[in-house]
Amino acid sequence: MELVDGDVTLRPIKMRDQRAWREVNRRNRDWLRPWEATIPPPAPLGPVTHRPTYRQMVRHLRAEANAGRMLPFVIDYQGRLVGQLTVAGITWGSMCSGHVGYWVDRDVAGRGVMPTAVALAVDHCFRSVGLHRVEVCIRPENGPSRRVVEKLGFREEGLRPRYLHIDGDWRDHLVFALTSEEVPEGVLGRWRRRSTSQSDH
Repeated sequence: MELVDGDVTLRPIKMRDQRAWREVNRRNRDWLRPWEATIPPPAPLGPVTHRPTYRQMVRHLRAEANAGRMLPFVIDYQGRLVGQLTVAGITWGSMCSGHVGYWVDRDVAGRGVMPTAVALAVDHCFRSVGLHRVEVCIRPENGPSRRVVEKLGFREEGLRPRYLHIDGDWRDHLVFALTSEEVPEGVLGRWRRRSTSQSDH
């Protein structure tokens, strides 16, 4: 499954993306570090976990996708891998919900790549996958990521104190969400319409 709008493509992550993925990740290490999840020190009775290799990460993402719990994508911009977007924590039954996480190459930040990618993913979740609710959890200090969800009209629902382990400590996160009823025209369509009407004034 590939999701495309203009120069932005979401497609499944592949083993052969390793070299490009590593290069982008290495170049952006300092920029991404304050926002990327980390693994806390192991609890006395908990499992000892380590940062996975690229191949281990892809195998895990594929297994979760096959189980219906995740949609793992890489983001291509003008034919080049520039980031990653994952719809994770997919829950069915009476909830039909999931949450979106993402990162993008600093070199293409500010060009509308990430709002387009998130809009494509959320529209796919609502229209094709059958989810009812999608949320994004963001550190309050992460201005660029907050601007993405604000552009797309996500509702701010509140604060989750010490929600995720990031950059060596438990960090607060703001919760932003959308339900399918809020965007009958689609997230991408609504964002484009708003952008056009604002530029006309």
